[in-house]
Amino acid sequence: MNYPMDRRSLKQYCAVAFISSLSLWSTAHPVQAQTATPQTKLSVHWEELTGPDFVKAIQQAQGTCILPIGILEKHGPHMPIGSDLLTSRYTAVHAAEKQYAVVFPEYYFGQINEAKHEPGTMAYSRELVLSLLQATTDEMGRNGCKKILIVNGHGGNNHLLPYFAQTQLERPHDYVVYVFDQRMPANAGGPPKKTTNDQHAGESETSKMMVIRPDLVHPDRANSESGTDQHHLNLPDGIYTGIWWYARFPDHYSGDGSAATLALGQYQMNWWVDAVSKAIVAIKADSESLRLQKEFYEKSEHPLNTPQ
Repeated sequence: MNYPMDRRSLKQYCAVAFISSLSLWSTAHPVQAQTATPQTKLSVHWEELTGPDFVKAIQQAQGTCILPIGILEKHGPHMPIGSDLLTSRYTAVHAAEKQYAVVFPEYYFGQINEAKHEPGTMAYSRELVLSLLQATTDEMGRNGCKKILIVNGHGGNNHLLPYFAQTQLERPHDYVVYVFDQRMPANAGGPPKKTTNDQHAGESETSKMMVIRPDLVHPDRANSESGTDQHHLNLPDGIYTGIWWYARFPDHYSGDGSAATLALGQYQMNWWVDAVSKAIVAIKADSESLRLQKEFYEKSEHPLNTPQ
């Protein structure tokens, strides 16, 4: 049975009908969202980038990439075997986050023959070390890295890496290799140190690891071995022999890690990160190295045509 509607009921009926018809129209004609997609922040980690993002990353970095090099070797009785690897990678990543660059994954194929007698050491042949490093930078260059900054965290590479950079003149490359030697200047300041012998796994390296991976540092074990110079070999100044390090520090430990402090580590790591970030700025602005390198390659093909 139908009953006549009063004015109030009629208004309610019309409102419900309008909302229902609007809902049906919206279902049949979906409206595209107009919200803006935020721009994705590109990672500095090579291995974390997708293919399309890698292309964008190389462009944003202006072709500047970092190859952090460490090593796998004993670091006294109190520090992790990969200390140099962790330090160089930490420095490179934090510097690249300040001045954008693409950072290559962990690389530990350096020179460490002097520690072959210690557990955990990975010592590759000189032929493989140089071949692999060349192949790596060649592949980085092929992938758009026209300016490759090697950040070294291992003292045993201090002669290897400048030599490697010099050998880039052997044949043409369409990229430039730069080497940053990760050693603290003597006059850099900072918290005063307690020790004078502070080379391998000593006060400074242990302090830095307190910043990078405090969970892997065991200062209470630092004095279970001696890090003093054993003087098993005494030759006149100016004479070099490969066994010199083993003769002085047979336990592959030089210094006193128990003297480490977080304050010293924070100062030194901040200094290194800042120094590498400044190096990135300088390298990005360098337009001469690649040009001069190309000029050199061309002249070296015809040395008799070089003006004398």
